[in-house]
Amino acid sequence: MNITIFGSGYVGLVTGACMAEMGNNVVCVDIDEDKIRRLNAGDVPIYEPGLDDYLHRNREAGRLEFTTDVAKGVDHGLFQFIAVGTPPDEDGSADLKHVLAVARSIGQNMNDYRIVVDKSTVPVGTADQVGAAMQEELNKRDAAHEFDVVSNPEFLKEGAAISDFMKPDRIVVGTDNPRTTELLRALYEPFNRNHDRMITMDVRSAELTKYAANAMLATKISFMNELANIAELVGADIEHVRVGMGSDPRIGYHFIYPGAGYGGSCFPKDVRALAKSAAGNGYSASLMEAVEEVNNRQKNRLFEKISTHYGSNLEGKTVALWGLSFKPKTDDMREASSRVLMESLWEAGATVRAYDPEAMDETRRLYPDVAGLTLCESAQDTLDGADLLAIATEWQEFRSPDFNLVKQKLTDPVIFDGRNLYDPALMATLGIAYYGIGRGRSVKDFSYHGPDRRNGKRSADLQITDKA
Repeated sequence: MNITIFGSGYVGLVTGACMAEMGNNVVCVDIDEDKIRRLNAGDVPIYEPGLDDYLHRNREAGRLEFTTDVAKGVDHGLFQFIAVGTPPDEDGSADLKHVLAVARSIGQNMNDYRIVVDKSTVPVGTADQVGAAMQEELNKRDAAHEFDVVSNPEFLKEGAAISDFMKPDRIVVGTDNPRTTELLRALYEPFNRNHDRMITMDVRSAELTKYAANAMLATKISFMNELANIAELVGADIEHVRVGMGSDPRIGYHFIYPGAGYGGSCFPKDVRALAKSAAGNGYSASLMEAVEEVNNRQKNRLFEKISTHYGSNLEGKTVALWGLSFKPKTDDMREASSRVLMESLWEAGATVRAYDPEAMDETRRLYPDVAGLTLCESAQDTLDGADLLAIATEWQEFRSPDFNLVKQKLTDPVIFDGRNLYDPALMATLGIAYYGIGRGRSVKDFSYHGPDRRNGKRSADLQITDKA
């Protein structure tokens, strides 16, 4: 099939690459000339595992094209996907100016029946606005071309987007026209071979489904962070609590990991937009407001722990920071907890030596002239001259470091772990002060002095060797 995708950002690129991978002819349109130039030169502007290969292979095969020519894009595809950004407006609502600009462009250039697919995350009622904008442009031309507007929200996880698109757990399609439903079913049939994953509904329900899914996941995270803070006060370990909770099949283990708060391009924006949408309809979404409040507070927890440990005197301290992206397997730093931590540390007079496997270029873009920031080539390099270690992102390479080296290099052997990567008992054994999220008392308050069954040594004397 012929498909046009407006927007060559995260959603647009993944959608275009995966649609082309299945043999469709895809044209991606974007008004950003520099981005299109880079894409045509083989330079992918975002990091997503596997995306480079998909884009290169399908460009070479002639199934995927990037252009700034709007008219060409409208003429090309029966399916016109809108995958542009919906950034939060000043009041927290979703800004639809880019979505409606695309709708007007389609209305100005279409000369035949088109199916317009809202792939962007948009508030309920956006499809009606898109249709109205298109019809207005058609009326100006005295044109009578038919069209349908469909809601087909994306459910892609950054870091696993290719897999999510190629092997979806659900394909939500909101349409009010049975003919359009069958055309969308045919489009998605290659992704639907194992069993029918397509869920059809009315347009407004589909629009709300995406917000509902993200808000639910964000709620689970904030709930666990709230519990983690309670656990610290009462001397419990939230990791034990998490396992006990997750064993209940009604709860499960997904998205119940406490940490330093959620970030990224979706959860923060969508929770605010849903609350704003509710307010616009005369309803106060108190739970959504609480979810955001808890998350904003949680992003300050690492700094609060560091500040408390040093008696609120961080002037001249150097912090080794592992992880800058809001989650692993992405370079996205939008609303990342690392940013809140770094900015608080700088304000308190501390400096930061940071490393992230993928987000270094994005950090340079966001903080080009910060004297208190040194970007290092590896996690180990951040420890040189550092007083303490903080962890903001749970990249795999941070999970099993050389703790003896960490202890040796840090002026103060202390770790502030925003993702609960390490075992507090092991840290106590190694003589490293450890502050996790919701891990009860600091490990300085308790230790185990029983025998090490492997060699009879007291556990307090245990050292991790290269051979071990």
